[in-house]
Amino acid sequence: MKFGFFDDKNREYVINTPETPYPWINYLGNEKFFSLMSNTAGGYAFHTDARLRRITRYRYNDVPLDNNGRYFYIKDGRSVWNPGWKPMRTKLDSYECRHGFGYTKFNSSKNDLRAELLFFVPNGEDAEVQMVTLTNESKKDKSVSLVSFVEWCLWNALDDCTNFQRNFSIGEVEVLDGAIYHKTEYRERRNHFAFYSVNSAPDGFDTDRETFLGLYNDYDSPVTVMKGKSGNSVADGWAPVASHRINIDLKPGESKTLIFLLGYIENADSRKFIAKPEQGLMQTNPALKAINKTKAKKLQERFSTKAQVMKAFKELGAYWDDLLSSFTLKTEDEKLDRMAVWNQYQCIVTYNFARSASYFESGIGRGIGFRDTSQDMLGVVHQIPKRARIRLYDVAATQFEDGSAYHQFQPLTKRGNADIGSNFNDDPLWLILGVSGYVRETGDKAFLKEMVPFDNDESNRATMFEHLRRSFRFTTKRIGPHGLPLIGRADWNDCLNLNCFSTDPNDS
Repeated sequence: MKFGFFDDKNREYVINTPETPYPWINYLGNEKFFSLMSNTAGGYAFHTDARLRRITRYRYNDVPLDNNGRYFYIKDGRSVWNPGWKPMRTKLDSYECRHGFGYTKFNSSKNDLRAELLFFVPNGEDAEVQMVTLTNESKKDKSVSLVSFVEWCLWNALDDCTNFQRNFSIGEVEVLDGAIYHKTEYRERRNHFAFYSVNSAPDGFDTDRETFLGLYNDYDSPVTVMKGKSGNSVADGWAPVASHRINIDLKPGESKTLIFLLGYIENADSRKFIAKPEQGLMQTNPALKAINKTKAKKLQERFSTKAQVMKAFKELGAYWDDLLSSFTLKTEDEKLDRMAVWNQYQCIVTYNFARSASYFESGIGRGIGFRDTSQDMLGVVHQIPKRARIRLYDVAATQFEDGSAYHQFQPLTKRGNADIGSNFNDDPLWLILGVSGYVRETGDKAFLKEMVPFDNDESNRATMFEHLRRSFRFTTKRIGPHGLPLIGRADWNDCLNLNCFSTDPNDS
């Protein structure tokens, strides 16, 4: 069965049924703000680190598949449906998802009402733009409601799904105008918060999951959506969410466009709060100080109109045009030409996410892999040489003096992941491959003289070349009885764990 096709002209993969064999994921973002987006609008967003700065919740290995995401519920009379099909799974009259380079589009319809959605992360911004356009294709007036929904993650994704006795007590929000602010732990120990806004005055809202869904309801039967009335809830602990209700009247042929923004803000400690809460502010505890929203409001203003959104979307396209111009292929085989384009996109995505977050990697149990990202540099150095240089420096900085290394490091702290540790005997060799590939492509021999710390200790540094020399000697000094390198933990193949679980040394 065929589930979609490549649109080579627009550089998009077009999916024409929501019931794919597995959720098909796109990866949005190029710098610090990243999103996973499935063909049914499932997925989540994070800033820099999928474990330590998770913005929205997502439930891996759940039933049904691909639960939780950025959902828009449309109530048109008795019919309730989602443009991405899930979670309502209402049979749609038409459905189309287009995964493009750094963006995803949906175009669906039900009962002569068309919904067009655009999701993307603008370059240079810590936000995901969600533009929704509803069009009445019938010959009669329509009165519909559009209800948005995201569920906040309490930042540390591992703690969020394990430490319930604490997490059920700490959730905090603020609500002001068309924006819902998630500020859990901001007062105590964080300098960052998230927000979910809309560029229109909402007719209702919810920030408490139980109020929005009903205690025993699933995402396919939220009580506030089915009843047509929001609870206007202000969360206090438990499970904070963000939902807006917009009631829309459409004449035949008329369209309405709304812009939702999922954003992340950091404030200096001296500028975390404002002296006096804004008029009309609602928050978990009225006695608490209100967060400083200056940066958030400016970000919301930059994407308050369709023209602003389309300008940023055009700039995203130009960014990818520039990246892909470094290497082009034109042959008589359209599939080969297509692969040369999409492979480069995949390589950039792999650089950005470093396999730390995907549909099969939860973003919790690992950070950036030492050997993984060293290999990945070979695929992107011709496109983003400056960023490749920075990543290789970060990799080498987690190395130990004896040439060994942490198997992974966290992208937020850039420090080795002690939970995973070391003793992967092949890891150090991949740094040699990555750096040599970078130097061959760029001619930047000065990089070999760059001073790089061991284990992020700035008082203990050596040249990059010395790091490579120690990488080589670490492996060649650990030889088995047949003169081959010893296998350590998951060397060369993640399933090989011989020497670390046995007293009998084994060769590679």
